[in-house]
Amino acid sequence: MRKRIAFRKLSRTSSHRWAMLRNMVTSLIYHERIVTTLPKAKELQRVAEKIIRYGKEGSLHSKRLADKIVREKPALTKLFEVIGPRYHDREGGYTRVMKLSQNRKGDNAPMAVIEYVDRPGEIRAARPPPKRILDTLDDTLKSVGIQSIRKQEE
Repeated sequence: MRKRIAFRKLSRTSSHRWAMLRNMVTSLIYHERIVTTLPKAKELQRVAEKIIRYGKEGSLHSKRLADKIVREKPALTKLFEVIGPRYHDREGGYTRVMKLSQNRKGDNAPMAVIEYVDRPGEIRAARPPPKRILDTLDDTLKSVGIQSIRKQEE
């Protein structure tokens, strides 16, 4: 009986699986969108979300934790200087996995695209976080000459 199994095995040993996920997350940081099989994309999403949390935090401790996972220094620099600050107001859901319509030729494996949301050139625009929606609404109301909704409640 299957009970609370944490990770997919992906037909690999644990060291091979971890090495593959580390390589894939480094590639995801560089290219911000990669095409892989659906089970690998779903496993990569867990690691990628954790890495973004480290990038948002930006402390020395989080840099050292991220350095254990990310393979190359330029990718680590991009994570803390570009990607982390991009998601400062988003509380989660930094990546998106979308299934592709055609399976892989040869073994008929289901394919997927994993990408970061809120980036230039994304396939589908992400829903903005609630804080950003309220700030945009306040700016719009201020430009028209109406007092902010949040200030009226106080």
